[in-house]
Amino acid sequence: MPGRLIRFVLVLFLLFAGYVWFVNQESRNMTTRQKILKAVYPVFAGLQHVFKGQVRAHSPGEMKHPPVSLYSLALKMNDGTEKSMSHWKGKKILLVNTASDCGYTAQYANLQTLSERYPEKLVVIGFPANDFKEQEKGDDASIASFCKINFGVRFPLAAKSSVIKGASQNPVFHWLSDAGQNGWNNRAPVWNFMKYLVDEEGRLIGVYEPAVDPMGSEVKEAVERKEK
Repeated sequence: MPGRLIRFVLVLFLLFAGYVWFVNQESRNMTTRQKILKAVYPVFAGLQHVFKGQVRAHSPGEMKHPPVSLYSLALKMNDGTEKSMSHWKGKKILLVNTASDCGYTAQYANLQTLSERYPEKLVVIGFPANDFKEQEKGDDASIASFCKINFGVRFPLAAKSSVIKGASQNPVFHWLSDAGQNGWNNRAPVWNFMKYLVDEEGRLIGVYEPAVDPMGSEVKEAVERKEK
């Protein structure tokens, strides 16, 4: 019996190793951990969708303009340039805190797919941050290269910053997590890949937990919906 069990476990290991290799044939500069996480994410996301129990999305009770305009803020980009948030006025904006060494890192691919699905309606902006378990240790150049090579990312990336509440919090994420500025939400990121959706007029209309996939119905329906 022990011999059969060992052979069974060995076969499972070889099958899993083969699957990880297959999924990562075009991956570059990824650690073994990152390759495994990329391979298992679809299963991980599927199980979370089936067994979801916690609140996955948050929205305002009524739509109103925020006390402070998001468009008054400037954003430092991954390439060192600065861009006003008003640059994207007239489109919905999905703002996501990201990391390269997280169980949700494979969401980069679906964030890119989402941005391609709605090119006239939506812009996705990634905010690399090392706030949770030091899962984003790279510099801006290596982050951009990692995202483009391994997940085909072409949507804008902000410069690496902190997104959790504190003196060094990115000003955009301070706006997103302060009801005194955005009008209703005080919830800052609790983990990597928290998603905040702003409408065409600069109103925060949705906050989505990390487990919510970018191509999930919650996000797509909100992007397609016409706000009043």
